[in-house]
Amino acid sequence: MKWLNWIERKMGRHYIPNLMRYIVFGMLGVFILEHLPLPRSAWELLYFNKTLILRGEIWRLITWIFLPPTGSILFILLNLYFYFFLGTSLENHWGSARFNIYYAIGILGNIVAGFLTGFTTNSYLNISLLLAFAVLYPDMEFTLFFFLPVKVRWIGWAWGLYLLYQLVTVPWIYKVSLALSMLPFVLYFGKDAWLQAKMDYRRLMRWINLRRQ
Repeated sequence: MKWLNWIERKMGRHYIPNLMRYIVFGMLGVFILEHLPLPRSAWELLYFNKTLILRGEIWRLITWIFLPPTGSILFILLNLYFYFFLGTSLENHWGSARFNIYYAIGILGNIVAGFLTGFTTNSYLNISLLLAFAVLYPDMEFTLFFFLPVKVRWIGWAWGLYLLYQLVTVPWIYKVSLALSMLPFVLYFGKDAWLQAKMDYRRLMRWINLRRQ
């Protein structure tokens, strides 16, 4: 990818090592602040709001990436650990600069989505990390529900199909955010993901045919 090598050269040393560590700890900090008796909620101060940004609250261009997922404390902590694992694994594989570029493309895509629709989210961007991981490490196994080993390629397939389903069914403002959140994945893996998908499909068909015999 010549364009990616060119950007890396232009960046020099202007990148953030251990980027996902800062993002995850930022999410954890926001989660803690949300449970403190403050005059205004952290979410209210940090979420992306086009109107308020144009009025001068420019920090909202970035602070939305630190909003944690919703759910129980255990669910949130598991998600944050998972984001950290995915991000650091990708950074170890690519190097800090290339991982910074990947995440920055997703951030810029969501900022564009925010100004077009008034809505943006970090959820789809963080899911794109899982898809990237699935392409790079398709045969690694995760244990689902603490007892079911599943190769990452099939988890990636499941999420990919679910995102395609969402792209068809969700309101248009979510479609824009989803599509632009997947931009770094498409730029980095478009051709490789297509080839991997064809190989996995053939493997699945062979397995099904063997079962039928």
